[in-house]
Amino acid sequence: MPHDHHDHDHLSPSGHPYRQDNDGALTYWQTMEIAIRELMIEKGELSAAQIQAQIDAMDERSPANGAAVVARAWTDPDFRNRLLANGSDAAREMGFDIGPMHLVAVENTAHIHNLIVCTLCSCYPRNLLGLPPDWYKTREYRSRAVREPRAVLREFGVELPVTTTLRVHDSTADMRYIVLPARPAGTDGLSVDALAKLVTRDSMIGTGLAKAP
Repeated sequence: MPHDHHDHDHLSPSGHPYRQDNDGALTYWQTMEIAIRELMIEKGELSAAQIQAQIDAMDERSPANGAAVVARAWTDPDFRNRLLANGSDAAREMGFDIGPMHLVAVENTAHIHNLIVCTLCSCYPRNLLGLPPDWYKTREYRSRAVREPRAVLREFGVELPVTTTLRVHDSTADMRYIVLPARPAGTDGLSVDALAKLVTRDSMIGTGLAKAP
């Protein structure tokens, strides 16, 4: 299954990546969003500054948020237990509010590997991982992750022993999953910040493993 992690853009004659102009007519939903936003500002329910601050906060979300949560769970057994018991509350402890959705953390062990998918669309813990990769949203991944997950993992370079139990979790509109990957060997002396650098986006989806030190 193709899962290219790079964007390839056609070059213009000047050598710059070509981007199609985004100046077409507004869609119905874009027009509605503008109208509602302007009405909320006019009525004093929100300010333009508050809206822009929320947009900036959304743009800043990245896998580094999830990596910080994982690194703390690796070094703080009590936090790990709270994360596995209630992922939403544990994430909020660290300042990451996933909104009304319920976050479920599932742990990889020596005998269990977890894989995350959204079979209907692209439900994803964006507050912790940022925007989902393009391949996560494809129909091919969404169907094959359920139908033949071991084959999919092989294509990502993850070969599991036949004795490993593979669990596939289907995200929904009100429930998100994040994988707590197994801590790599040889990391006992590393700081929390150094550990966070070993946590990849794919390891928190289950299509990858944490990096070796």
